[in-house]
Amino acid sequence: MRRVVILAGGVGGSRFTLGVREALRRRGEAHQITVIANTGDDLWLSGVRLQPDIDSLLYALAGVNDTERGWGRAGDTERVNAELQAWGGGWPWFTLGDLDLGTHLARTGWLRDGATVSEVVARLNGRWDLGARILPMTDAEVDTIVHLRDGSRMHFQEWWTRHRAARAPERFVNPGIEQAHPAPGVLEALAEATDVLIAPSNPVVSLGPILAVPGIREALALAPAPVVGVSPVIGGAVVRGMADVCLPTIGVETSAAAIAGLYGARDRGGLLDAWLMAEEDVALAPGVAAGGIDVSVVPLWMRDADTSAALGDAALSVRDDEGFAG
Repeated sequence: MRRVVILAGGVGGSRFTLGVREALRRRGEAHQITVIANTGDDLWLSGVRLQPDIDSLLYALAGVNDTERGWGRAGDTERVNAELQAWGGGWPWFTLGDLDLGTHLARTGWLRDGATVSEVVARLNGRWDLGARILPMTDAEVDTIVHLRDGSRMHFQEWWTRHRAARAPERFVNPGIEQAHPAPGVLEALAEATDVLIAPSNPVVSLGPILAVPGIREALALAPAPVVGVSPVIGGAVVRGMADVCLPTIGVETSAAAIAGLYGARDRGGLLDAWLMAEEDVALAPGVAAGGIDVSVVPLWMRDADTSAALGDAALSVRDDEGFAG
C-alpha cells in the first residue's frame, strides 16, 4: 500500500494533488492519499467560518471547482452575496458564491454545535468520493495577520484579495500558533507515510503555517519516507499568487534554489531529501545539490491532466529511484 502524504495550500496544492492522484491511478498501485492542508487562510466573515484552502482542495478533488476563476464552485451564482452587500455586510472585494455559502453555513453550524475543525473537515470529505483524505493542519484558529511596514495590520485575506499584496508587508503572524497542536491524524499520517510530498504552494503563507504548528516539522524530520519538495517558482517567477511579495519578508529571493535552501536538507537539520525544479532553472541545480538535496530537473507546468500526472509521477519516482523501503 502506497501511503502518500502531501503538505499543501490552495490552488497550486490542489492541482498538484490531482496530479499525484492521477499518477497513482495510472500506475494501478493500491494507495492512500492524505493531504495536510493549510488553515492559516481561514477567517470569520458575516458570521460564517471560511476555509479557503480546505475548500479549494475539496472542490478540486470532487471535480466541482471553477477552473476558470481558480476558486469556488463551478456554475455558482452570487444572489445571496449581492443581497448581503446591499445590506452593507461582508466585504465588497470578497465574493461568496451561493453554493460556496452552503459549505460555509454547514461548516459554521457544525462548529457552533461543538464539532472540532477536524470533525467538520471529515464530514466535508464524506460528501464526495475524493480519492484522498483532507486533514486540517490544526484544530486551533491561527488566522494569518499581515503586519505592514506603515505600522497597520490586517487579515491576510484582506491584504491578498482587496489589496492584491500591493501594500508592503513587514511580517506574517499566526497568533496562537505556538500553543496549537497538530490535528488528529496528522502525526500518524507522517509516521506511516511511504512518500511525503511538499506541494508547490506558497512557502511563506501556505506551507509556512503548516510547518509552524509545533510537532509537524519534528515529525517530518523523523518520517521514514523520503520528503520531496516541488518548486513553486519556474524561471525565477512564481507560477501564480504572490509568493514573490511574501518571500522577501523572510529574506528569501524568488528562486527555486533559494526556496530549496529555505527548506534545507533533511540530513543537515532541514526538511528535504529531494527537490523537483523546472527545466528553466537547470543552471541552479548544482547549487541545490551542493546543499545536500537530491535534485530532479523536470517539467513543472501543470497545464492539464497529463502534465499534472507527469509531475505527480516524477515526485513519486524519487522513492522508487532511491530505493526507500517505506
